[in-house]
Amino acid sequence: PPPPPPPPPGPLNPPPLFFFFFFFFFFSGVTLPSATTHSVLCCSNLDGNPMMNLASFVTTYMEPEAEALMATAMRKNFIDIDEYSQTAELQNRCVNMLAHLFHAPASEGVGTSTIGSSEAIMLAGLAMKWRWRDWKKGRGEAADQPNIVCGANVQVCWHKMCRYFEIECREADVSPDCLCLTAERARPLIDSNTIGVCAILGSTFNGEFEDVKAMHDMLEELNEENGWQVPIHVDAASGGFIAPFTAPDLVWDFRLPLVKSINVSGHKFGLVYAGIGWILFRERGDLPDGLVFHVNYLGGDQASFTLNFSKSAACIVAQYYQLVRLGHEGYKAIVENGMAAAAYLREGLVETGKFSVVDRAHMPLVAFSLKDSSKYTVFDLQDRLRGRGWIVPAYTCPSGACDLAIMRVVVKQNFSMDMADMLLHDMCSCLAHFDAHPAVRPDTSPSHEMPHGGAVERPNAAAHWSKARRLLHSVHQIGVSAQHRHTGQKTSGVC
Repeated sequence: PPPPPPPPPGPLNPPPLFFFFFFFFFFSGVTLPSATTHSVLCCSNLDGNPMMNLASFVTTYMEPEAEALMATAMRKNFIDIDEYSQTAELQNRCVNMLAHLFHAPASEGVGTSTIGSSEAIMLAGLAMKWRWRDWKKGRGEAADQPNIVCGANVQVCWHKMCRYFEIECREADVSPDCLCLTAERARPLIDSNTIGVCAILGSTFNGEFEDVKAMHDMLEELNEENGWQVPIHVDAASGGFIAPFTAPDLVWDFRLPLVKSINVSGHKFGLVYAGIGWILFRERGDLPDGLVFHVNYLGGDQASFTLNFSKSAACIVAQYYQLVRLGHEGYKAIVENGMAAAAYLREGLVETGKFSVVDRAHMPLVAFSLKDSSKYTVFDLQDRLRGRGWIVPAYTCPSGACDLAIMRVVVKQNFSMDMADMLLHDMCSCLAHFDAHPAVRPDTSPSHEMPHGGAVERPNAAAHWSKARRLLHSVHQIGVSAQHRHTGQKTSGVC
């Protein structure tokens, strides 16, 4: 058969002349004027509009004053603490404020800034592994088979952590009616080699808060029965800046003795641009001394507990700006506005009669599925909405609920009621189009004749999802290419 046609030119597949233009100037020794370079790059920027990116949790709006502070701080290398000691002090103040927000018992917070929650989870995993290793050696037992227990709904960074640090990842299946880890699902997976249990406050799939208190009570019982010391790490990347303001009486944080560490993303509902996360420990003893490096660099002794070294101070300054600028009441007001906008959108989707809501209204997020996928799927709706500029992810759910395909809208600070109305209008237009022109034909034959005499494969919804599930295993092969949009590959758990 003839080879498939090349993907259309776009930001990820620019025409060859585009590359030739830059290659020529790079290797010819000729320099371009700054205004020309700026103009060319602006003209070639065909990315989606961040304001209409409803797929990502990451902040897409900050005040001009905050952006100005970030521009000034970008030139500072945060690791040079001796030179930029005040920036280091701002980080420590952020750690203390977050530790207080999460009810840490220590008077002074223990933690550090990271490049997002992925690095924070790597550090938490190392801390759990080292504490478990020391405990096993103290008992005279082998410490060569560590495992961690989590739900199948964990974000991909947990899989990376387990692979990089040689930890067995024991995942409990979810179900269509409960897309998260429960104490009952976790219990049979725990043994003396379990370095910790991961509880998620705000699942990337449907925004659900897992019942940390129930897992804690179950672990207390298991630890007492068997003489173990299995702790809990709470992945609060999404919910850490939500629960304290919407559900202050919800017990999920350091109020529970077995919760030894918490990560939270400043660049999500912490309202800072991408590049900032936080890892916090309950007490100083929960951070193994061996993981803290003291380096003599640029004039003074510096303690370092990170996987990276050099980084800009911009996001740290921005996080401190937001914490001081907004305070507890400011964050609460923004979160409540987001929850109200999400409730409005959720109600509008239900009124169409086409969707079933699958989120629990724990966060400013709406997750939903189609009631009837015989004519079109959520993947078809995703592509159709993209034509209107909306970026709304569609994906299949994790193991145990693979047949459930859902969409998700993250309601961020800049998502207004007007935007909700526009989105609902465009979704209704897409639904009307698909009702008149079905994207998935009702029969299950492998191919259908087209008007010009050719044939095109048109699988039904079940086959479409089955293929998507098989291809999820090769998700990392997608990389930055947009080719998967033409081949049917879909990513899962867009963060």
